[in-house]
Amino acid sequence: MSIVIVGGHDRMVCQYKKICKSYRCRAKVFTHMAAGMDKQIGKPDLLVLFTNTVSHKMIKCAVDEARRSDIEVVRCHTSSGSALTGILEERCGRGLTKNAAGVNL
Repeated sequence: MSIVIVGGHDRMVCQYKKICKSYRCRAKVFTHMAAGMDKQIGKPDLLVLFTNTVSHKMIKCAVDEARRSDIEVVRCHTSSGSALTGILEERCGRGLTKNAAGVNL
């Protein structure tokens, strides 16, 4: 499953990607408005909007592209790792579990 995350904090980008990877998802993260962002979003399975940390212009750009490409949008006010985990748990099911040696089961 591919996911695009719009918003959030710069320092959390690696954690967002790691959380998505644990649910077997590929992630693109946009914390700032990039030139041509609507073209860079692509055709993901899910678009996550962290609404507290993103500009109205960026939300409008992402939602317009989602509408145009028929992408499911999930809005979340908080941009924490646990908020993202909750969204992925709901959409993707259980993440990867590890045994005592740290090996994926």
